[in-house]
Amino acid sequence: MTRSAFEKAVREAARGLPKVFRDRIHNVEIIVESRSPDGELTGLYEGVPLTERGADRSAELPDRIILYQKDIEEDCRENGSDLREHIAHVLRHEIAHYFGISDERLEDLGAY
Repeated sequence: MTRSAFEKAVREAARGLPKVFRDRIHNVEIIVESRSPDGELTGLYEGVPLTERGADRSAELPDRIILYQKDIEEDCRENGSDLREHIAHVLRHEIAHYFGISDERLEDLGAY
């Protein structure tokens, strides 16, 4: 998939989030990079989760959610999963971290 088509799929996945979550996501940049530094990650949340924030964050840079295109595409090829569904899954996973939900809790909730 081309980079622009992948980015479009990411935007569609973001628009497809439930409104209750979309309305609570503020000052978060969602970006696409080609590959993760170690070639193992499909996504990464960089920032301070909502559950750990103080009252005043007005002067801070945006949090970032990074989706790694090549790593996601390779996962899909290996697992036979649908690329758009996998993009949405990775995005939801990283947004969960924004809301302060750990990998362990996501496993407990059956999100994997």
